[in-house]
Amino acid sequence: MTDASLLAEKLIAAPSVTPATGQVFDVLEDMLAPAGFAVHRFTAGDAPDGPVENMFAVREGPPGSRHFAFAGHLDVVPPGDGWTSGPFAPERRDAPGGELLYGRGAVDMKGAIAAMVAAVVAVPPEAGTISFVITGDEEGPAIHGTRALIDYMRDRGIRPDLCLVGEPTSVNRLGDTMKIGRRGSVNIWLEVEGTQGHVAYPQNADNPVPRLVAMLAEIDALALDEGTDWFQPSNIEITELEVGNPAHNVIPAKATARISIRFNDRHSGASLSETISAIAQRHGGRARPVISGEPFLTPPGAFSRLVSEAIRAETGIEPEASTGGGTSDARFLKDLCPVIEFGLCNATMHKRDEAVAVDDLHALSRIYARIALAALHTRAA
Repeated sequence: MTDASLLAEKLIAAPSVTPATGQVFDVLEDMLAPAGFAVHRFTAGDAPDGPVENMFAVREGPPGSRHFAFAGHLDVVPPGDGWTSGPFAPERRDAPGGELLYGRGAVDMKGAIAAMVAAVVAVPPEAGTISFVITGDEEGPAIHGTRALIDYMRDRGIRPDLCLVGEPTSVNRLGDTMKIGRRGSVNIWLEVEGTQGHVAYPQNADNPVPRLVAMLAEIDALALDEGTDWFQPSNIEITELEVGNPAHNVIPAKATARISIRFNDRHSGASLSETISAIAQRHGGRARPVISGEPFLTPPGAFSRLVSEAIRAETGIEPEASTGGGTSDARFLKDLCPVIEFGLCNATMHKRDEAVAVDDLHALSRIYARIALAALHTRAA
């Protein structure tokens, strides 16, 4: 099998802070084209959230064969300072548990994409159609990335039967966790207008802060649900509170706050936005919601079983089927077909000195090859 760690080194060496374009896509194309993939690249969006480069690469199987898609992103978060080696200069180091490969994106998620490429080389073309759905905008606003890829595929009548996203889902050991769903996410900006005035003459002013505090107290007291069989309870968190008043003797003219809600499939982004907007209006304020994604669940069945069997065959581990954690591009891909996430250990993602175990890269490529082969031969999802 092609060495996934060598492919990961090449991808890491191409800087691709979100939104990613250019060189890193050249590197991936150079890997896929010799393996028989037709590579289609395009950019979408304008500043400030674009342009974003996207790639859809496909190797067609026999007519009527099934279509399995690998999905992921080449963009990475900014590396920051304090690395012990260059974040885009991949470096291998010996460690007690085996060799580690360091570099930004080693885990999230250039390492997984490298494992996908190594895997498809081991899958014969006659097994079926395989595609790569790759964006340069998952770590950023995610406006012109996977959503633009989905539009591209729909316009051409392309619909995979199953899709696997290579997010780093494993926690303590490769294979211990896969994601069969995710909670939805909505951020809501709250604002209360008042009338500025001198604190010694409150009758001539209107302080917005007490109304905002009362609004937040009512929101914070909401008990949205107690969770479901597959999802943890929905939660509301106050993430910002701002008055912007530098003077101690001035009643401010405006007070603002922001809340973030992560919600399960008992709710929708629209229903929660309506609930919060109604509370804001009762307290003389207004709400501006931005829905990042809706919850989704790929119910346990044939797809999750084949992923579990592939993991168990290579690691001896029975993975936990989880819906925890943050959002991913699976929230968009679920509109195309059933989707599951599985990838590397996530302990160092987004951290300085991000690193992946080389043995895990090799094992992951074998797992991905097993998943692809089984997905192309199964009829039930």
